[in-house]
Amino acid sequence: MPSYMLQVEGLCIEVVRKPVRYLRLSVRRADGHLRVAAPWHTPEATIRELVAQKLPWIQKHQVAFLTQAPTPSLQYVTGEMHYYQGIAYPLRVVERPGRARVVLADGHLHLAVPPGSTPAQRQLALAGWHRAQLQALLPGLLAKWEPLVGARAHSWGIRQMKTRWGTCSLRPRRIWLSLELSQWPLACLEYVVVHELTHLHERLHNARFWHLLGQALPTWQQPHQLLRQGSLAAAGAALG
Repeated sequence: MPSYMLQVEGLCIEVVRKPVRYLRLSVRRADGHLRVAAPWHTPEATIRELVAQKLPWIQKHQVAFLTQAPTPSLQYVTGEMHYYQGIAYPLRVVERPGRARVVLADGHLHLAVPPGSTPAQRQLALAGWHRAQLQALLPGLLAKWEPLVGARAHSWGIRQMKTRWGTCSLRPRRIWLSLELSQWPLACLEYVVVHELTHLHERLHNARFWHLLGQALPTWQQPHQLLRQGSLAAAGAALG
């Protein structure tokens, strides 16, 4: 997709033109990078107006993300701690012929990989395991929460996301969830499911949206704040 950099109120914004219906502003958790996804023919003045209106929101999120302790680089070796549903499990790596396999047992994540596997290959195996866990959980969560929200998703999917925990496409009534949610407590996953289902009633994060969300999930504030803070350790301690 074509993109360019735009200066607004002293901020550097990446603008990406793509086939979307509405403007979407996001702040990347890793470094506070600002990005606006805009419909093809949106005037630049409209983008500038959106950013100017969102300045307090932008500054709040940038400060929160940039003051977080840096996440250690994972090497996918024995003894390293990896999260699943908010709990940190030691990784046990065993090299043996055959396809990579991940099993959670005896308080450890057991990763069997072919001899000579690289960190990237081990990461891919764990990502596949996390995806499978979410795929097994989501049908039950949707069956639980769709009646309470009063909205049904026609389809759903899981994908890697850099700046969001979930998204909702209104016309096809499809929700997408971040693969990273497998590492977070189940309450956080449920919150994102309810959040995206609520968008099927209300596109905007306005008073009506938060009222509907609160009706379906009165305890939404805690997982919401934990996901905004972005600390798995804090989330596990708070919801464990």
